[in-house]
Amino acid sequence: MDLIDAIKAIDKTHEDDVLNRLYTTWGENLDKDNILPEYPRPRFIRDSYFNLNGVWEYKIVQDEDATDFPLETDGEILVPFSPECFLSGVEKTLLPNQVLWYKKVLPTLTRKYKSSRFLLHFGAVDQFADVYINAEHVGSHSGGYLPFTLDITDYLKFTDKDTKTLETLLHVKVKDTSDSSYHSRGKQTLKRGGMYYTAQSGIWQTVWIEEVPETYIREIIVTPAQDLHHVTIDVSTNRPCEVNLTIPGYAPEISKGTVEHFHFESEELYSSDTYPSNEASVKKFVPTDYRFSFELDAAHLWSPEDPYLYSLILEAGDDKVESYFAMRSFTIEEDSTGTRRFHLNHKPYFLMGVLDQGYWPDGLYTAPSDEAFIYDITEMKRLHFNMLRKHIKVEAARWYYHCDRLGMIVWQDMVSGGSSYAKPVVTYLPTLFPKVFGKMSDGPAYYKTFSRHSAEGRREWLHEMQNTIRYLYSVPSIATWVLFNEGWGQFNAAGATVMAKDLDSTRPIDQASGWFDEGSGDYRSVHNYFRPLTVEKDPENRAFVISEYGGYTCHIKGHSSVDRVFGYKKFDSLASLGVAYYNIMNANIIPLIPKGLSGAVYTQLSDVEEEVNGLMTYDRRITKINPDLDPNLSKKVQLL
Repeated sequence: MDLIDAIKAIDKTHEDDVLNRLYTTWGENLDKDNILPEYPRPRFIRDSYFNLNGVWEYKIVQDEDATDFPLETDGEILVPFSPECFLSGVEKTLLPNQVLWYKKVLPTLTRKYKSSRFLLHFGAVDQFADVYINAEHVGSHSGGYLPFTLDITDYLKFTDKDTKTLETLLHVKVKDTSDSSYHSRGKQTLKRGGMYYTAQSGIWQTVWIEEVPETYIREIIVTPAQDLHHVTIDVSTNRPCEVNLTIPGYAPEISKGTVEHFHFESEELYSSDTYPSNEASVKKFVPTDYRFSFELDAAHLWSPEDPYLYSLILEAGDDKVESYFAMRSFTIEEDSTGTRRFHLNHKPYFLMGVLDQGYWPDGLYTAPSDEAFIYDITEMKRLHFNMLRKHIKVEAARWYYHCDRLGMIVWQDMVSGGSSYAKPVVTYLPTLFPKVFGKMSDGPAYYKTFSRHSAEGRREWLHEMQNTIRYLYSVPSIATWVLFNEGWGQFNAAGATVMAKDLDSTRPIDQASGWFDEGSGDYRSVHNYFRPLTVEKDPENRAFVISEYGGYTCHIKGHSSVDRVFGYKKFDSLASLGVAYYNIMNANIIPLIPKGLSGAVYTQLSDVEEEVNGLMTYDRRITKINPDLDPNLSKKVQLL
């Protein structure tokens, strides 16, 4: 163990730093009149789409002054970029004792159907949002990472001809406690430094309106069977109606039935479409569930090497939705030697992964363009990776779509929360001595140690975990749910694993990535930055993964947020970094595969602020590793 490197890696707060103004190519060339114009929900596409991204007005006020709509604003903000980031044009931090008001005049809406409904969609708002139309409260949402939708039809003003709305004023009121409370926040902190990054707030994903007929499709849930032949597609509509399903280019025998509930039975769980907004809407809202089942002969299976997607069309009366699905399975099975491993389509498949924080220097949580998402994924594929671990963040829907179509397996972390972390107990000592300090129970006696003494906070996290699984359930590329990371807000991991399995029995679960393993889930999942890499024998006979390792740092002047270096082993040149990187791959990771290593996740995709241990610089302008130095790396992995 390199104790000096370990001691240097203890993160410190540097909230007084002024970060260098780094721009990605996409942020530098941003078209402010055409912000993230792509349809934001590729698994649920309609031909009705009014994009509200662009220039809004904003006002930041103190809590006590937030009771009334502000008469004046502080200026313009570029939505969906948070006020803390460069691209928003604001560059102000929303503090926990403040409120952020947004103001937008909605476009004129032309009705396609006489009795149509207008749905207002928010991709994500961090952290608590109240929505008003023409000064009337429409609805609220809590949680900074999941989308929500409001039916605003009954709040719109229509002309006598009922064809156009008069001027409609939208206000959104936002509060964000960041890391001053127990709510989920991931790596955001008001005192940034080390492995924790600049907090952001407010609207950070696309806002849009769509028109739907009076009867419409609410939700689609796709479940490919483990036999890789049969498919179940569950559809929810807001009222009983005739629903038809088509797979272009295929004509399978499709059976259809009506079911009381599918997969997710709690009415409080997230729905991918609309929440009725008033009493009149509720009376018209009679959700009905339909189940389609069929078999695909000689199904074309999905894999990173061949990411084939089937198109899907659903019609319910006048409503039409386009979607897609993939035939694939993710399981933990024994290989020919009796070793438990990750299997793709029932064949052993080594997960060559990389940790992806989902941060951008100019947009923070918000990628500056769709092309930026594509670049990250394709560049990691070029470096021989076949898996991205989306680290304690739920990404925009288009990112998952690009992983689906480009062929990138995803491990999806749940977003961490809890009160202020006791870092020496849950981070530093377990990092250095996991066999001694990484075995503490996460039960009631230790709730306070794990920053989970709030019963309300524990209930909230479980609810958000369920909602995350429901929201992302039909994403073909997601292969594993990661519930807790390094003890950050961890509690009752074994019980949470049972709850997650009840929601989704089709995917493996990593219940505790790093340490504080409770013996459940499908993986023995360890983090190892300072000790020799090994495969540890698991008494529960689970698949073994090194879910974080590496973290090699190389600071590149002009492409880093600060001159300070944070990471786990420092290199002064790209050449020395490259030698060390391919050494750890060829001399450590690959020899461990036949010994039982099922997957490994390198830290990390890009630099983030002072954490300069990325394979790319924070601005994505330089890739530090040259894959031509070892062009056969992916072949070595596949052969083993």
